[in-house]
Amino acid sequence: MNAGLTNMTALVTGGSRGIGAAIARRLAADGARVAITYISGADAAARVVKEIESAGGEAIAIQADAADAKAVTAAVEQTVSTFGRLDILVNNTGTLIPKPFEETTLEEMDRVIGINLRGVFVATQAALKHLKAGGRIITIGSCVGERNMNMIPALATYAATKGAVKMFTQSLSREVALRGITVNNIQPGPIDTDRNPAAGDWAAPQIANTALKRFGHVDDVAALAAFVAGPEADYITGASLTVDGGTNA
Repeated sequence: MNAGLTNMTALVTGGSRGIGAAIARRLAADGARVAITYISGADAAARVVKEIESAGGEAIAIQADAADAKAVTAAVEQTVSTFGRLDILVNNTGTLIPKPFEETTLEEMDRVIGINLRGVFVATQAALKHLKAGGRIITIGSCVGERNMNMIPALATYAATKGAVKMFTQSLSREVALRGITVNNIQPGPIDTDRNPAAGDWAAPQIANTALKRFGHVDDVAALAAFVAGPEADYITGASLTVDGGTNA
């Protein structure tokens, strides 16, 4: 565990389930006070908060649709007003609509872009008003943002947003470097979640494309996020760090 997160505050968007919940629990276990956002599923968000509190940590849940700029900005401000500071932003919220691009409606494209890219922009801009030297911005991208192996059919819009996040990370890291803030992108591959289960309909091609021939666990991503959030990662910025079982190897 990373004692270097003691007394720090983290905001994890989309932290009520899956990778986001695992990151929230890990950051809290490492000493951080944690705020999580959720779009729906208040019960799931409350369970994450209760788990953190039962383990001796501090956490709050905030309802905020990542596609709603005002709600995202308000979530950042509520985190700061509750805990007095913000040190770590984890842009985790994401969505996909697995259908052929030719059949994808403009409204569906806007939804994916609004959450996966615009939501990252808005949350990051709001967080930068509060982050000080040692601050961390971590975005959860995807291995398909670097190389689309067609493991799940029809991910053109999703992959495009994750590729954009990669370049945003590189560019922003240079803008804020002299402030002592690092910006990094974590790119998961096949991870066993309720939205992409290891025994699901799309599991076989994903497993076949990994070097390790298996899905990863949410805690694999959380461990990397905790490292990047901590003091030992102080010289890592502008990086896209892939945790994909060798999918892109």
